Amino acid sequence: MPLRLLPLLFSLCVLTGFAAPAVRVVSQTVGSDELLLAVAAPEQIAALSHLACDPDFSGVAGEAAGHARITLGDAETILRFRPTHAIFADYSRAELVGQVRRAGVEVVVLDRYKTLAEAHANLRRIAALLGPAAEARAERIVLSDAARIAELRAKLLGAKPVRVIAPSIYGVIAGADTTFQDLCENAGAENLGATFGGLRGHAALPDEKLITWPVECVVLSGQDAEQALAPYKKRPPYQFLAAVREGSVAVLPPWMLGCVSHRRVDAYEALARALHPEIFQP
Repeated sequence: MPLRLLPLLFSLCVLTGFAAPAVRVVSQTVGSDELLLAVAAPEQIAALSHLACDPDFSGVAGEAAGHARITLGDAETILRFRPTHAIFADYSRAELVGQVRRAGVEVVVLDRYKTLAEAHANLRRIAALLGPAAEARAERIVLSDAARIAELRAKLLGAKPVRVIAPSIYGVIAGADTTFQDLCENAGAENLGATFGGLRGHAALPDEKLITWPVECVVLSGQDAEQALAPYKKRPPYQFLAAVREGSVAVLPPWMLGCVSHRRVDAYEALARALHPEIFQP
């Protein structure tokens, strides 16, 4: 087609009401649910993950309630929502991602989410799929998060980091290069799994060596400190730690410890308040 005809074609498209297909996004993980809800217009959300409304896993359970959700983890269920885009994570099943991609849906796979900077990059990546309004929302969130973190760091300036661990009943403990490490670095805490244990990722529990760690506080998920700590009071080697015996625990809502979105800033603030209450007294 001659280039001189392109303006005429554009004018005809406008006059006839022709437009590109509306963006419809399916989110397959709770992390991408939180990102998508932050920037998308309601009509751009085709469906969220099956965990979107579960407050134990989702930081946006209330916001998600008005949207459709995936109930089965198969391609047919996802395609039923007629998405133009689908968001997965690198831990999503490869065959599922491949099936959705082969159906002609534009697929986004998020594979970096351990730090806030990576979460912001994912937020911007999703916003770019949705248009200028979403991109503007993303930038406002990034600026707001930066202001909140600056305020938190100013409050924590000079405070001695509290030495903590995040135990698990599954035989692993969080070390460096984890979302828990990122949480500690921004909340006035020292993750002994990384600094004292020399662990990376979610590593096997060091058993007897853990007893020698100078643990000052145990970080757990739950709603009640006593209930959250109960499984560890009779479980070696945790039962031998003074922090466990004495009930020195910081409890966060369950979704916060596993958060891979920008909502982790809420977790930074919550853990900082739990570990340094004297700083946050009115």
